[in-house]
Amino acid sequence: MTPFDPASLPAGIRSRILPGVNGLSVHLLEAGQTGEPAILLLHGFPELAFSWRKVMPALAGAGFHVIAPDLRGYGRTTGWTAGYDEPLSPFQMLNMVRDQLALVEALGLQEIHTLVGHDYGSPVAAWSALIRPDVFRRLALMSAPFAGPPRFGGSSGQDIGADLARLDVPRKHYQWYYAERRAAGDMDHPEQGLHAFLRAYYHHKSADWPGNKPFPLSAWTAKELAKLPDYYVMPLHATMPEAVSRYMPATEASWLTDAELNVYVAEYSRTGFAGGLQSYRCATGGANATDLTLFSGRRIEVPTIFIAGASDWGIHQSPFALTRMQEEACADFRGLHLIPGAGHWVQQEQPNAVAQRLIELASTATNL
Repeated sequence: MTPFDPASLPAGIRSRILPGVNGLSVHLLEAGQTGEPAILLLHGFPELAFSWRKVMPALAGAGFHVIAPDLRGYGRTTGWTAGYDEPLSPFQMLNMVRDQLALVEALGLQEIHTLVGHDYGSPVAAWSALIRPDVFRRLALMSAPFAGPPRFGGSSGQDIGADLARLDVPRKHYQWYYAERRAAGDMDHPEQGLHAFLRAYYHHKSADWPGNKPFPLSAWTAKELAKLPDYYVMPLHATMPEAVSRYMPATEASWLTDAELNVYVAEYSRTGFAGGLQSYRCATGGANATDLTLFSGRRIEVPTIFIAGASDWGIHQSPFALTRMQEEACADFRGLHLIPGAGHWVQQEQPNAVAQRLIELASTATNL
C-alpha cells in the first residue's frame, strides 16, 4: 500500500506508511513539525484520516505536530482482516487502545499532548485516556458522548430490536443492523452506486438536512428511539443504502465536494466496509463489555472537552450519556461545545470552529 498522492491533500499535509504498529502498517496524515507537542486525531465510521484534512493545517499553524491515522479496519492501514467468521479480538476496544499506544511508541513519542476522537474514534480516545492518562494528557471527544465504563450487571444499551419491530411503523436499530452478516455486502454494493450512497448518507447526517433538529430522549425504549431519524433507527426491512436513498441531495455539499467524496469512494471501493463494521459487532455482542467492566467506577482524569454539531442527533442517541459524561465519567470536564451550522461531521462542516476549540484545549494546563 502506498501513501496518498500529495495532489489530493491540502497544502502542508503529508502522507506516509508507518510499519510495526501492533501488527499493522499504519497510514498516517501529518502536518506541522516533529518535535512539537503532538495532537492525535482519531476518525470515525464511515470516514478516514482524510476527514481531518480541514483542521490539520490550523492546528499545525498553532505550533503542533498533528497526526491522523487510518484506524484498524480502514483506508490504507494494512495488517488486518475482517471476515465475518474470523475472531473479533483484534477489533475489541482494548486492542484498539493498544493500537494507539503502539503508534505513540512507533512515532518515538513519550506522550500525546492532546488526543481527539470523533464518532467511533471518540470511545477509542476516551478509553485510551481513561486507561493511560500518563500518555494521553488532554482529551477532546466529538459527536459520541462517553458515559463511562460499564457496570457489573448493567443493562444500558441492550438490544430492544423486538420492541422496535412491533411499532406501528416497524423499525430496527442501525447498530444491530451493522452487526449483521449482510450489512457489509449491502454497503459495499449498493444499488444506487457507492458515490450516491455515501453522498446521501453524509447529507442525511449533516446540518444540510433540515430534519436534523435533535433533542434529548427520555429513555432507552422503542417509543423514544423511534423519534430518531432513519439513519439511526431504520425502517425494519431496509438496508442502510435504501434507508438514506430518498435523502439524496441534488448537488454536492459545500463542505464535501464531489472531488473530496471521491476519495472516500475510492478507498471504500477497495477495502469495503467490513473492517469498520467489526466495532459494532464487538459492542452489540457484548465482547467489549466483558473486558471493560474491569474499569467500572474509574473516571477520565485528564482535562476533557466535548465538541459536536448543534444539529447532531448523535449526542442524544444514547439517552443520558451526554449528562453522564459531564457529571460522572470525566473528573476534569472543561466544556461542552455545540457548534452551529454542523451536524454529525462537525470537523468537516465547521472546521475553523473545531480547530479553535482544540487549540484552546491544547493550551490548557494539566495537573497530572
